[in-house]
Amino acid sequence: MKCIRCGTDNNLKDRTANQGRCKNCSHPFVFEPTTMGAIKITDPMFAKAIEKISVNNTLFFTPKQLFYFLDNRLRKKSLNLFGLVFTYLFFSIWATVFVGSILSSIFQDTAFILAPLIFNVVFIIYLFQQTKSIKINYQGRKTAARGLQILGGVILIIGIFTSISVLDSFTAFTICVILGMTSIYLGTKQLSLSQLSQEFLFDNSQFQQWLSRWQQINGSIHHILPTPREQNSPASINPDITVYSFDRLVVCDSANLAQILIANNFHFENNCAILSITGYPQSIFATTMEMLRRNPSLEVYAFHDCSPTGMSLIHNLRTSPQWFADSNIKIIDVGLTPRQIMATKRGMFILSSTESAQAARQLLPEIKDRLSAEELQWLETGNFVELESFTPQRLIKILNRGIAGTTILVDDESEYVVENFG
Repeated sequence: MKCIRCGTDNNLKDRTANQGRCKNCSHPFVFEPTTMGAIKITDPMFAKAIEKISVNNTLFFTPKQLFYFLDNRLRKKSLNLFGLVFTYLFFSIWATVFVGSILSSIFQDTAFILAPLIFNVVFIIYLFQQTKSIKINYQGRKTAARGLQILGGVILIIGIFTSISVLDSFTAFTICVILGMTSIYLGTKQLSLSQLSQEFLFDNSQFQQWLSRWQQINGSIHHILPTPREQNSPASINPDITVYSFDRLVVCDSANLAQILIANNFHFENNCAILSITGYPQSIFATTMEMLRRNPSLEVYAFHDCSPTGMSLIHNLRTSPQWFADSNIKIIDVGLTPRQIMATKRGMFILSSTESAQAARQLLPEIKDRLSAEELQWLETGNFVELESFTPQRLIKILNRGIAGTTILVDDESEYVVENFG
């Protein structure tokens, strides 16, 4: 592992001999991957994650965004279609030759049929379990499903040819057809399913320990945002400024999301006000709302998690006297909604909880009426997606496109439609 201070490569022997320090500059290592179990993180990997999420230290981000980003980085080392095919072919031959030779003392020539048959059944079960695993991301589960389809095709082609030309066995032919078609069916079925919820590879307490130790050893991370602070005392604002208004307002369903946008100067670059439904930033909330109400042509953009709380944002803006009750102000929902998640090609990090399921079932009828039966079922299952699962750069791009037009880029290929509830 390379030292992030001097770049010297230290192997395990070097790190052990120097009590977890660099052999060249004595800088302490934060991580020791050999003692971390299944999750292995190195100092250069963590430093690279900070560099990537902040776009070379130009954008601010929250600890939760780094948490999601690091989890996603570790998942990218999961399933690979080429690796799956190579593994299958290698062990299929190995099982036939090696295991078959061992079993031949008991089952004689039948062992060379039995061994690959058992291996194929086990491999199909393994891939099917991977398509349902909550520890694997959406792309990994799709890869496993495609692997099932390919495996089924291989079994049909090779199995049928072998059973007819080599074994001349109708029984072997039948088994190969059943096994191959089963694998193709399972793969096709899993590909057609909507996105499943996931679990993190590590918990938040572990992450907080890593983050704390990192800053203790390497200093504060300049672009990581603290918890938003409530400032109830009004800020001093020049009276000449308050006579103006804004053409646009972005309302977020959390102070964290509003803080991310403000810290990255989204309001300056887009000439809009940014507030959270909770009133953040409190010190300028009343003054900002006073300025906004002067503009009858104001456009309001609701930016929220795909959760019961997020689904309630438009309703709260429409009915709360603190916001725009009894007003004809145009309110545009730029997401995130269940429909938009279902439309994406690459998938998002979907979480699930009983609390979210209960909150979804308690949504007001007027909020439920805006959702399709499929969307409502998705929410009442307990599913939700947090916007902090996106990097700050992606969030800014999503919101920019939402304000500029009617479609928003979620990833390099996927779009979702902005719905106007005004």
